[in-house]
Amino acid sequence: MDASDQETMMPPLKEFLLTFFMPEKCYDQFFFYFNFMHVPCLKIVLSKTMGIFILMGIVIAPLPQICKILWCGSSYGLCLTSVFLDLMAISTHAAFCYTQNFPIGAWGESLFAVIQIALLALLIHHHEGKTIKGIFLLALFCGVMFLLASPLTPVAVVWTLYEWNVLFVVASRFFQVVSNFRCGHTGQLSILSVFLVFLGSLGRVFSSLQDTGFSFSAQMQTLACCCSWLILAQILMYWNKCTTNSKKEAQMKKDKAE
Repeated sequence: MDASDQETMMPPLKEFLLTFFMPEKCYDQFFFYFNFMHVPCLKIVLSKTMGIFILMGIVIAPLPQICKILWCGSSYGLCLTSVFLDLMAISTHAAFCYTQNFPIGAWGESLFAVIQIALLALLIHHHEGKTIKGIFLLALFCGVMFLLASPLTPVAVVWTLYEWNVLFVVASRFFQVVSNFRCGHTGQLSILSVFLVFLGSLGRVFSSLQDTGFSFSAQMQTLACCCSWLILAQILMYWNKCTTNSKKEAQMKKDKAE
């Protein structure tokens, strides 16, 4: 590749890096002066990267799991308690931002994630033959969240739930880990979803350490990250068993249809 080709390719790359990862002064430090050990710029790049991890863990992570359930026609192995705790964690965050009159751009991804996780909970109920129960519980949940975001609920209650947000996350991961150990498999858990959740947890640990140091919140975020890593390890450990169970389940459905 000659110099003219490199010049043609560089502007899009530079625009991408400046948009998502670094300011122009850091771009110059890295690509003109080749100062890859410039500490302030490294911190900026790392911070922006972790921010993208957090966004992926919130917005994109539920999608592969929903797609896998729809493709396989089964929610085998997913812990419903874990899903509802995830729903509670992200919903309390959205309710807090709404009551504090934050702009929608600051918490819109949480609203999108609430819709996805609610759909995931409904799919689990549906594949367990409890569709009506699932609809009723989601309707009840929507009522509770509407009440939580209304002026009828004291601000102190919303603030307390927001502070407990990380506890909901830790409990969610814990219930899924225990469920996997009890069943001896991870069923239809999506490895891509779990990996994205792990990256998001890693990003939250970094942000907490940057903002508050090794506080209680940072410790709980670290615990949540460890639990996410443990679920990912379980998927890899039970991979062959999950593949065998999926084949058996597909064969049983085929025999039943015949």
